[in-house]
Amino acid sequence: MKIVVSGGGTGGHIYPALALIRMIKEKHPETSFLYIGTEAGLESKLVTREDIPFRTIEITGFKRSISMENVKTVMRFLKGVSECKKMLREFKPDVVIGTGGYVCGPVVYAASKLRIPTIIHEQNSVPGLTNKFLSKYVDKIAICFKEAETFFPKEKVVLTGNPRASEVANAKPSGILSEFHLTNDKKTVLIFGGSRGARPINEAVIQALSTLADRTYQVLYITGEVHYNQVKSEIEKVGKPENVAIAPFIYNMPEVLVESDLVLSRAGATTLAELTALGVPSILVPSPYVTNNHQEKNARSLTDHRAAILLHEKDLTAETLIKYFDDVLLDENELQMMKRAAEELGIKDASDRLYKVMLQLTGKS
Repeated sequence: MKIVVSGGGTGGHIYPALALIRMIKEKHPETSFLYIGTEAGLESKLVTREDIPFRTIEITGFKRSISMENVKTVMRFLKGVSECKKMLREFKPDVVIGTGGYVCGPVVYAASKLRIPTIIHEQNSVPGLTNKFLSKYVDKIAICFKEAETFFPKEKVVLTGNPRASEVANAKPSGILSEFHLTNDKKTVLIFGGSRGARPINEAVIQALSTLADRTYQVLYITGEVHYNQVKSEIEKVGKPENVAIAPFIYNMPEVLVESDLVLSRAGATTLAELTALGVPSILVPSPYVTNNHQEKNARSLTDHRAAILLHEKDLTAETLIKYFDDVLLDENELQMMKRAAEELGIKDASDRLYKVMLQLTGKS
């Protein structure tokens, strides 16, 4: 089979695409791939590292206010559709899948006009503009949250989950905490705010350090590379407790997650897929700066089932952090209940489900 994949802009669109490709390559090595992205997007770095054929178009997103830039976006879209049609005719894919981001617009639209089977994959509980637009043209719409189906034509929707969950589901403890000078005999809280970090989380953690020093659990605190030097400087002023480790970034997140008892993080779709795949309880601080407040809606898909605790950024303080950490980690019944609830929400065979949709569309099942 020959598959075109498109997704860009943020890791939340790219990592699920790469997870799907890796699974298919492993189980069906004869499959050929072409990834279409943008040169300026994160995908140009991540995809090329994977030895996946990669081509680019130029595209930008619509401004939500009236702007001349939107006229340029329309022109770029039309040019992108034309370029994509040429790429598709040359590659001759059996199916085209878009995993989100502006670049998917011209790629998937072009495929639909060429009558190539098409799928879009929506990671969030509330879809973005591109997937709403493409939903009129594609054959199937794969979703990760049941809440998303109300935004799409019902007959096209299939619940597959996030391929990233399939990739992390089999992670095993490796003793990685020792690399951060933490022990394996204490409960562990992992705190992170995404690749760039989150300033409000950083500030609350710094203020909580003196209290954390007295706790029986330990903390691995990922600041984000942008904030690391400043946070390290602030921590040096107040003194870093022995049971707290800090790092700017984690490249092997599944290894760390599987050894964590509780996570405090934003509520991005890929993060939630990882947490539920591994059954890790969480305290979720949704970013209030995202479109349609979709992170809070993502978070509620877990909190409504008691797999996580929702903590609004406006309520984020050192006191609330400590309270929630204690409530979960010092109450074994609560901890185990949240673990079970998180695991029940995980879709560990997401990649297989999505691949089956592809096979059905192409008549190769």
